[in-house]
Amino acid sequence: MRSIVSFNTGWVFEDGIAVTLPHTALELPFSYFDERDYQREFTYKKTFTADPAWGDDEVAIVFEGAMADARVSLNGVEIAAHRDGYTPFEARLTGRLRAGENVLTVVIDGSENPEIPPFGGRIDYLTYAGIYRDVWLKRTAPISIAGVKIETPDALAASKTVTARATLANPQGRAFAGQLTASLRDAAGTVLATAAQPAAAEVSFRFDGLTDIALWDIDRPNLYTLTLSLGDSDVLDTVFGFRTAEFTPEGFFLNGRHLKLRGLNRHQSFPYSGYALGRAAQERDAEILKHELHVNIVRTSHYPQSTWFLDHCDRIGLLVFEEIPGWQHIGGEGWKAESVENVRRMITRDWNHPSIIIWGVRINESRDDHDFYVETNRLAHELDKTRQTGGVRYITDSEMLEDVYTMNDFILGNEELGGNRPRTALRPITETTGLEKPVPYMITEFGGHMYPTKSSDQEQRQAEHVRRHLDVLNSAYGNPGISGAIGWCAFDYNTHKDFGSGDRICHHGVMDMFREPKFAAFAYASQCEPDEEIILQPVTFWARGERNIGGVLPLMILTNCDEVEVRYGDNVVKRLGPDREAYPHLPHAPVVFERSHFSDEELGLWGMEWHDATITGFIDGKPVKVVNYVADPVAKTLEVVADAVAIGSTDAVRVMVRALDQAGHKLPFYPEPVTIEVSGAGKRLGPATVPLRAGSTGFWVQATGAGQIDVTVNSDRMGTRTLAITAS
Repeated sequence: MRSIVSFNTGWVFEDGIAVTLPHTALELPFSYFDERDYQREFTYKKTFTADPAWGDDEVAIVFEGAMADARVSLNGVEIAAHRDGYTPFEARLTGRLRAGENVLTVVIDGSENPEIPPFGGRIDYLTYAGIYRDVWLKRTAPISIAGVKIETPDALAASKTVTARATLANPQGRAFAGQLTASLRDAAGTVLATAAQPAAAEVSFRFDGLTDIALWDIDRPNLYTLTLSLGDSDVLDTVFGFRTAEFTPEGFFLNGRHLKLRGLNRHQSFPYSGYALGRAAQERDAEILKHELHVNIVRTSHYPQSTWFLDHCDRIGLLVFEEIPGWQHIGGEGWKAESVENVRRMITRDWNHPSIIIWGVRINESRDDHDFYVETNRLAHELDKTRQTGGVRYITDSEMLEDVYTMNDFILGNEELGGNRPRTALRPITETTGLEKPVPYMITEFGGHMYPTKSSDQEQRQAEHVRRHLDVLNSAYGNPGISGAIGWCAFDYNTHKDFGSGDRICHHGVMDMFREPKFAAFAYASQCEPDEEIILQPVTFWARGERNIGGVLPLMILTNCDEVEVRYGDNVVKRLGPDREAYPHLPHAPVVFERSHFSDEELGLWGMEWHDATITGFIDGKPVKVVNYVADPVAKTLEVVADAVAIGSTDAVRVMVRALDQAGHKLPFYPEPVTIEVSGAGKRLGPATVPLRAGSTGFWVQATGAGQIDVTVNSDRMGTRTLAITAS
């Protein structure tokens, strides 16, 4: 019977350091480091004992991801190599094990090898060395189920069909015998259909006449399971969903329903630990995107990401645009051949995820290369006829070989270059494509480097950051030919010296690296419906002298309320509705209070003495949310909160630290440091003493086994806070 168990513990790194996987080969500082430090070889070793009970079973080590060029040896003999840092590979142990102890050695080359993607040019992100995803010990019978491709060709029909193409692994070349059985089950475990076929290298199943099937949708992500059983020797469960997804010149349709896509790009990196955070952090990012930022699509820029992340996108209903590794550069013929293999590995790993609606088969922002991209598209369509392809470019008049013209449109901000350039949110589609005929079209990046914004930036810059995101979203919503817009990007990220603000950080996110929101995060969040969450976020720190000249007007309120009322002190009260003149197409336009909305007498009351404020959101004439500001904020509370207080014994959890005023608002310019201590069954990732940046900081606690983890955070000014986390 199939057995897959964690192989993450008991590793020795470099010169005798005991580590647990996932692991980053070099823990980087938050900023101002030299990324060349990890661009070398690192060695991991694990000693284990072969179990005599394995007999003639097939035994392999499965690596979910190792960056970037990995070589695996068993007892000094190389048994596997993999030159792709983003997809899984196996090292077969069968026939190579010796009785008693065995030593598995993994050499990771973190250098930027110009022979393999994404390397060869300059890339605007880091590729942190290490065995940064989970590792598993897999044991199966000599003949086992290698995988399955599941399709739902008529998901919108009243009577539905499932087809499945299963492949069997038979490395020992034995004769096939017995039957392969397929069972279809719903979420409650009820068996809906079964079928059996004689075992063979490839076996196909078809289930027709399925009724009462619930579709997978972003609001109701209904999932089903196909169980394959090879006699009594092997069982494989695969989760999938019934849904259709189609990009057309008239927009995007999910299950036949028009849906405007609103999303953000995601890098899978974190402070200090780089790529090396496991299941909880991956799932938490999906939760943040879906339930805090309220986007409906994420682009995995610029590589296949963790299956923990994708599995959770399936469960919570977050659409995914997944693409192959790369950034602008196209290498030689060997490099291109490896990139074509990246397409194969990505699609065969992820083709059963209902959340994935499009494959990215072009190197991000690369120039046209006809033969290369004919081949990537050909292979994608050969492997998966159920999904369209996209090719992300930033050049206009690019050859369209893909099904969807996917474009990084950075026109907004070009007016700052001078000349007679008007402020433009998005280019006209025909200008971008150079085609007279309408084609499926989606914006895959905007913003980002055109207006980098730090959490600690002045209020006016942050307000302009908000406006730029709103302008593009409004323009995309107003153009039926645009399927949607995916902003650059969700989270700030570390980068090479050639990019960012000189501190090795691209401050391009609507959240910082710790996933703490900037004001622009609420440009997205406020577009959700109030029954999901009521959003009422003033774009202000509420200080009289923070802005140029002074005051807080114009005051933008990001909200999905019908009206917003501002009460300043005891004398000025003003209520307004959304600014539909500036943002006619957004689902929920912001409310903007201008000086023109107040009389001279009212403006005079915003005088030398600064007052408290109360901002109230109304829906159907009833108050539904209130935000209070104090005129005299002081450092009142040190908040320490974890994403979860119960985690797995090898997982990690984020802890946020915030300096709050007496109204509960974060103090945006509070700089004083805190010290962090972690004891018990866990350890701290990152330094022990850190400054608060824009009033907050974060860190991750890594469990080192089962038990209680005690976290202590101390501020000289605001005292000590403690937190207990249980690892089990």
